[in-house]
Amino acid sequence: MSETKKIWWMIKKDLLVLWRHKPRLFSIILFPILMIALFGYGMGGEIENIPVVIVKQTDGPVTDATLNAVKGMSLYNVQDIISDPQRGREMVESGQVKAAILLPPDYENLNTSNSKSVVVYVDSSDQMATQMLVPATQALFSEISSQIGMKKLEALQNQAKTPSSSIQVQSQGVQPSSSLSSINFQNIMNSINFQVNKIYGDTKYIDFLVPAILAMTVMMGAMMSMGESLAGERERGELARLFMTPTSVSTVVAGKIISRLVIQTTTAMILLGSAILLFHITISGSMLLTILLLILIALCFVGFGIMVSARVGTQEDYVQMVMPFSMPMMFISGVFYPLETMPWIFQKIAYIAPLTYANDAMRGVMLKGASIGDIWIDIAVLLGFTLLFFAMGVTRFNRDI
Repeated sequence: MSETKKIWWMIKKDLLVLWRHKPRLFSIILFPILMIALFGYGMGGEIENIPVVIVKQTDGPVTDATLNAVKGMSLYNVQDIISDPQRGREMVESGQVKAAILLPPDYENLNTSNSKSVVVYVDSSDQMATQMLVPATQALFSEISSQIGMKKLEALQNQAKTPSSSIQVQSQGVQPSSSLSSINFQNIMNSINFQVNKIYGDTKYIDFLVPAILAMTVMMGAMMSMGESLAGERERGELARLFMTPTSVSTVVAGKIISRLVIQTTTAMILLGSAILLFHITISGSMLLTILLLILIALCFVGFGIMVSARVGTQEDYVQMVMPFSMPMMFISGVFYPLETMPWIFQKIAYIAPLTYANDAMRGVMLKGASIGDIWIDIAVLLGFTLLFFAMGVTRFNRDI
């Protein structure tokens, strides 16, 4: 009986300890809910609301019907309807939209048997979005082509019944005295020639994945190593003994920052070299800019680790506080699949996650060949997060916990 009481008191002690550590308790309750929601909406979700722009160079009922058909599909989120084809391509290249659908100037002309060329410029650096956009858009215009073909056929039938139109019918290759069965129905029904231009060439899923995996690896390594480096040493008493020496807080923090930065940047370089050797990954942009980005990403998340470890007393508390931030960022920041698979609330949250901007910058350089001028917003946001994390971490650092 006494042993049973001891077991009960041990359970009670652990529960009381958990209750006194509110961040740990909050993490234990919240983390499973977040993970099942992110897995369900991300891995099991469908890609919707992909931003596109439509370039129309004519007006009329056929164009209006096409616009309504595109807007009626949940796959597309039509950002704008413009008339300049070059502007449409530029919007894809700048990342404003994933695709530009160009309707030709003769789109409304039903009095010709020539096919109309509908061109789609697609951002092939987003491999998963491309896989959804191309077949869906092709199927949509195949259906529209059949509808236009039926209208053409009706027009030719009406012309064949009208003697005064014999010259016009002959110019289309149909003799007035011949039956309509002699018309080339295949040409009529195939009224749209669908063309796909992949701006960044054919990319594989591994090409899409590697830049984000690099950023994610640096993030996880930097954050977890700071837990061992500061919270772990504080728990073991090593930090207290270090502060007994004539060493300032700034010196300790600076030493931890530099050591973690060197280790995580080296790890990222090994990972990058392995991807190049094993999977033949090519870097379209500057290798130097890629390395500088990895250093900035490491610095940003080392700062995050310092901010969290500044006020925790044990390594377990640190891990429990970091996990609700680090794991969700992996799923809402577009590492494994596009943000469009997520509900709109998670898409909005993604824009306050540093990893989102790290992924965007890395993919911009490695897949698109972007320069600093092209990704300056991502760099500015990462610098802003870095300064915020270090400011909060250093000013709130408690050497006596």
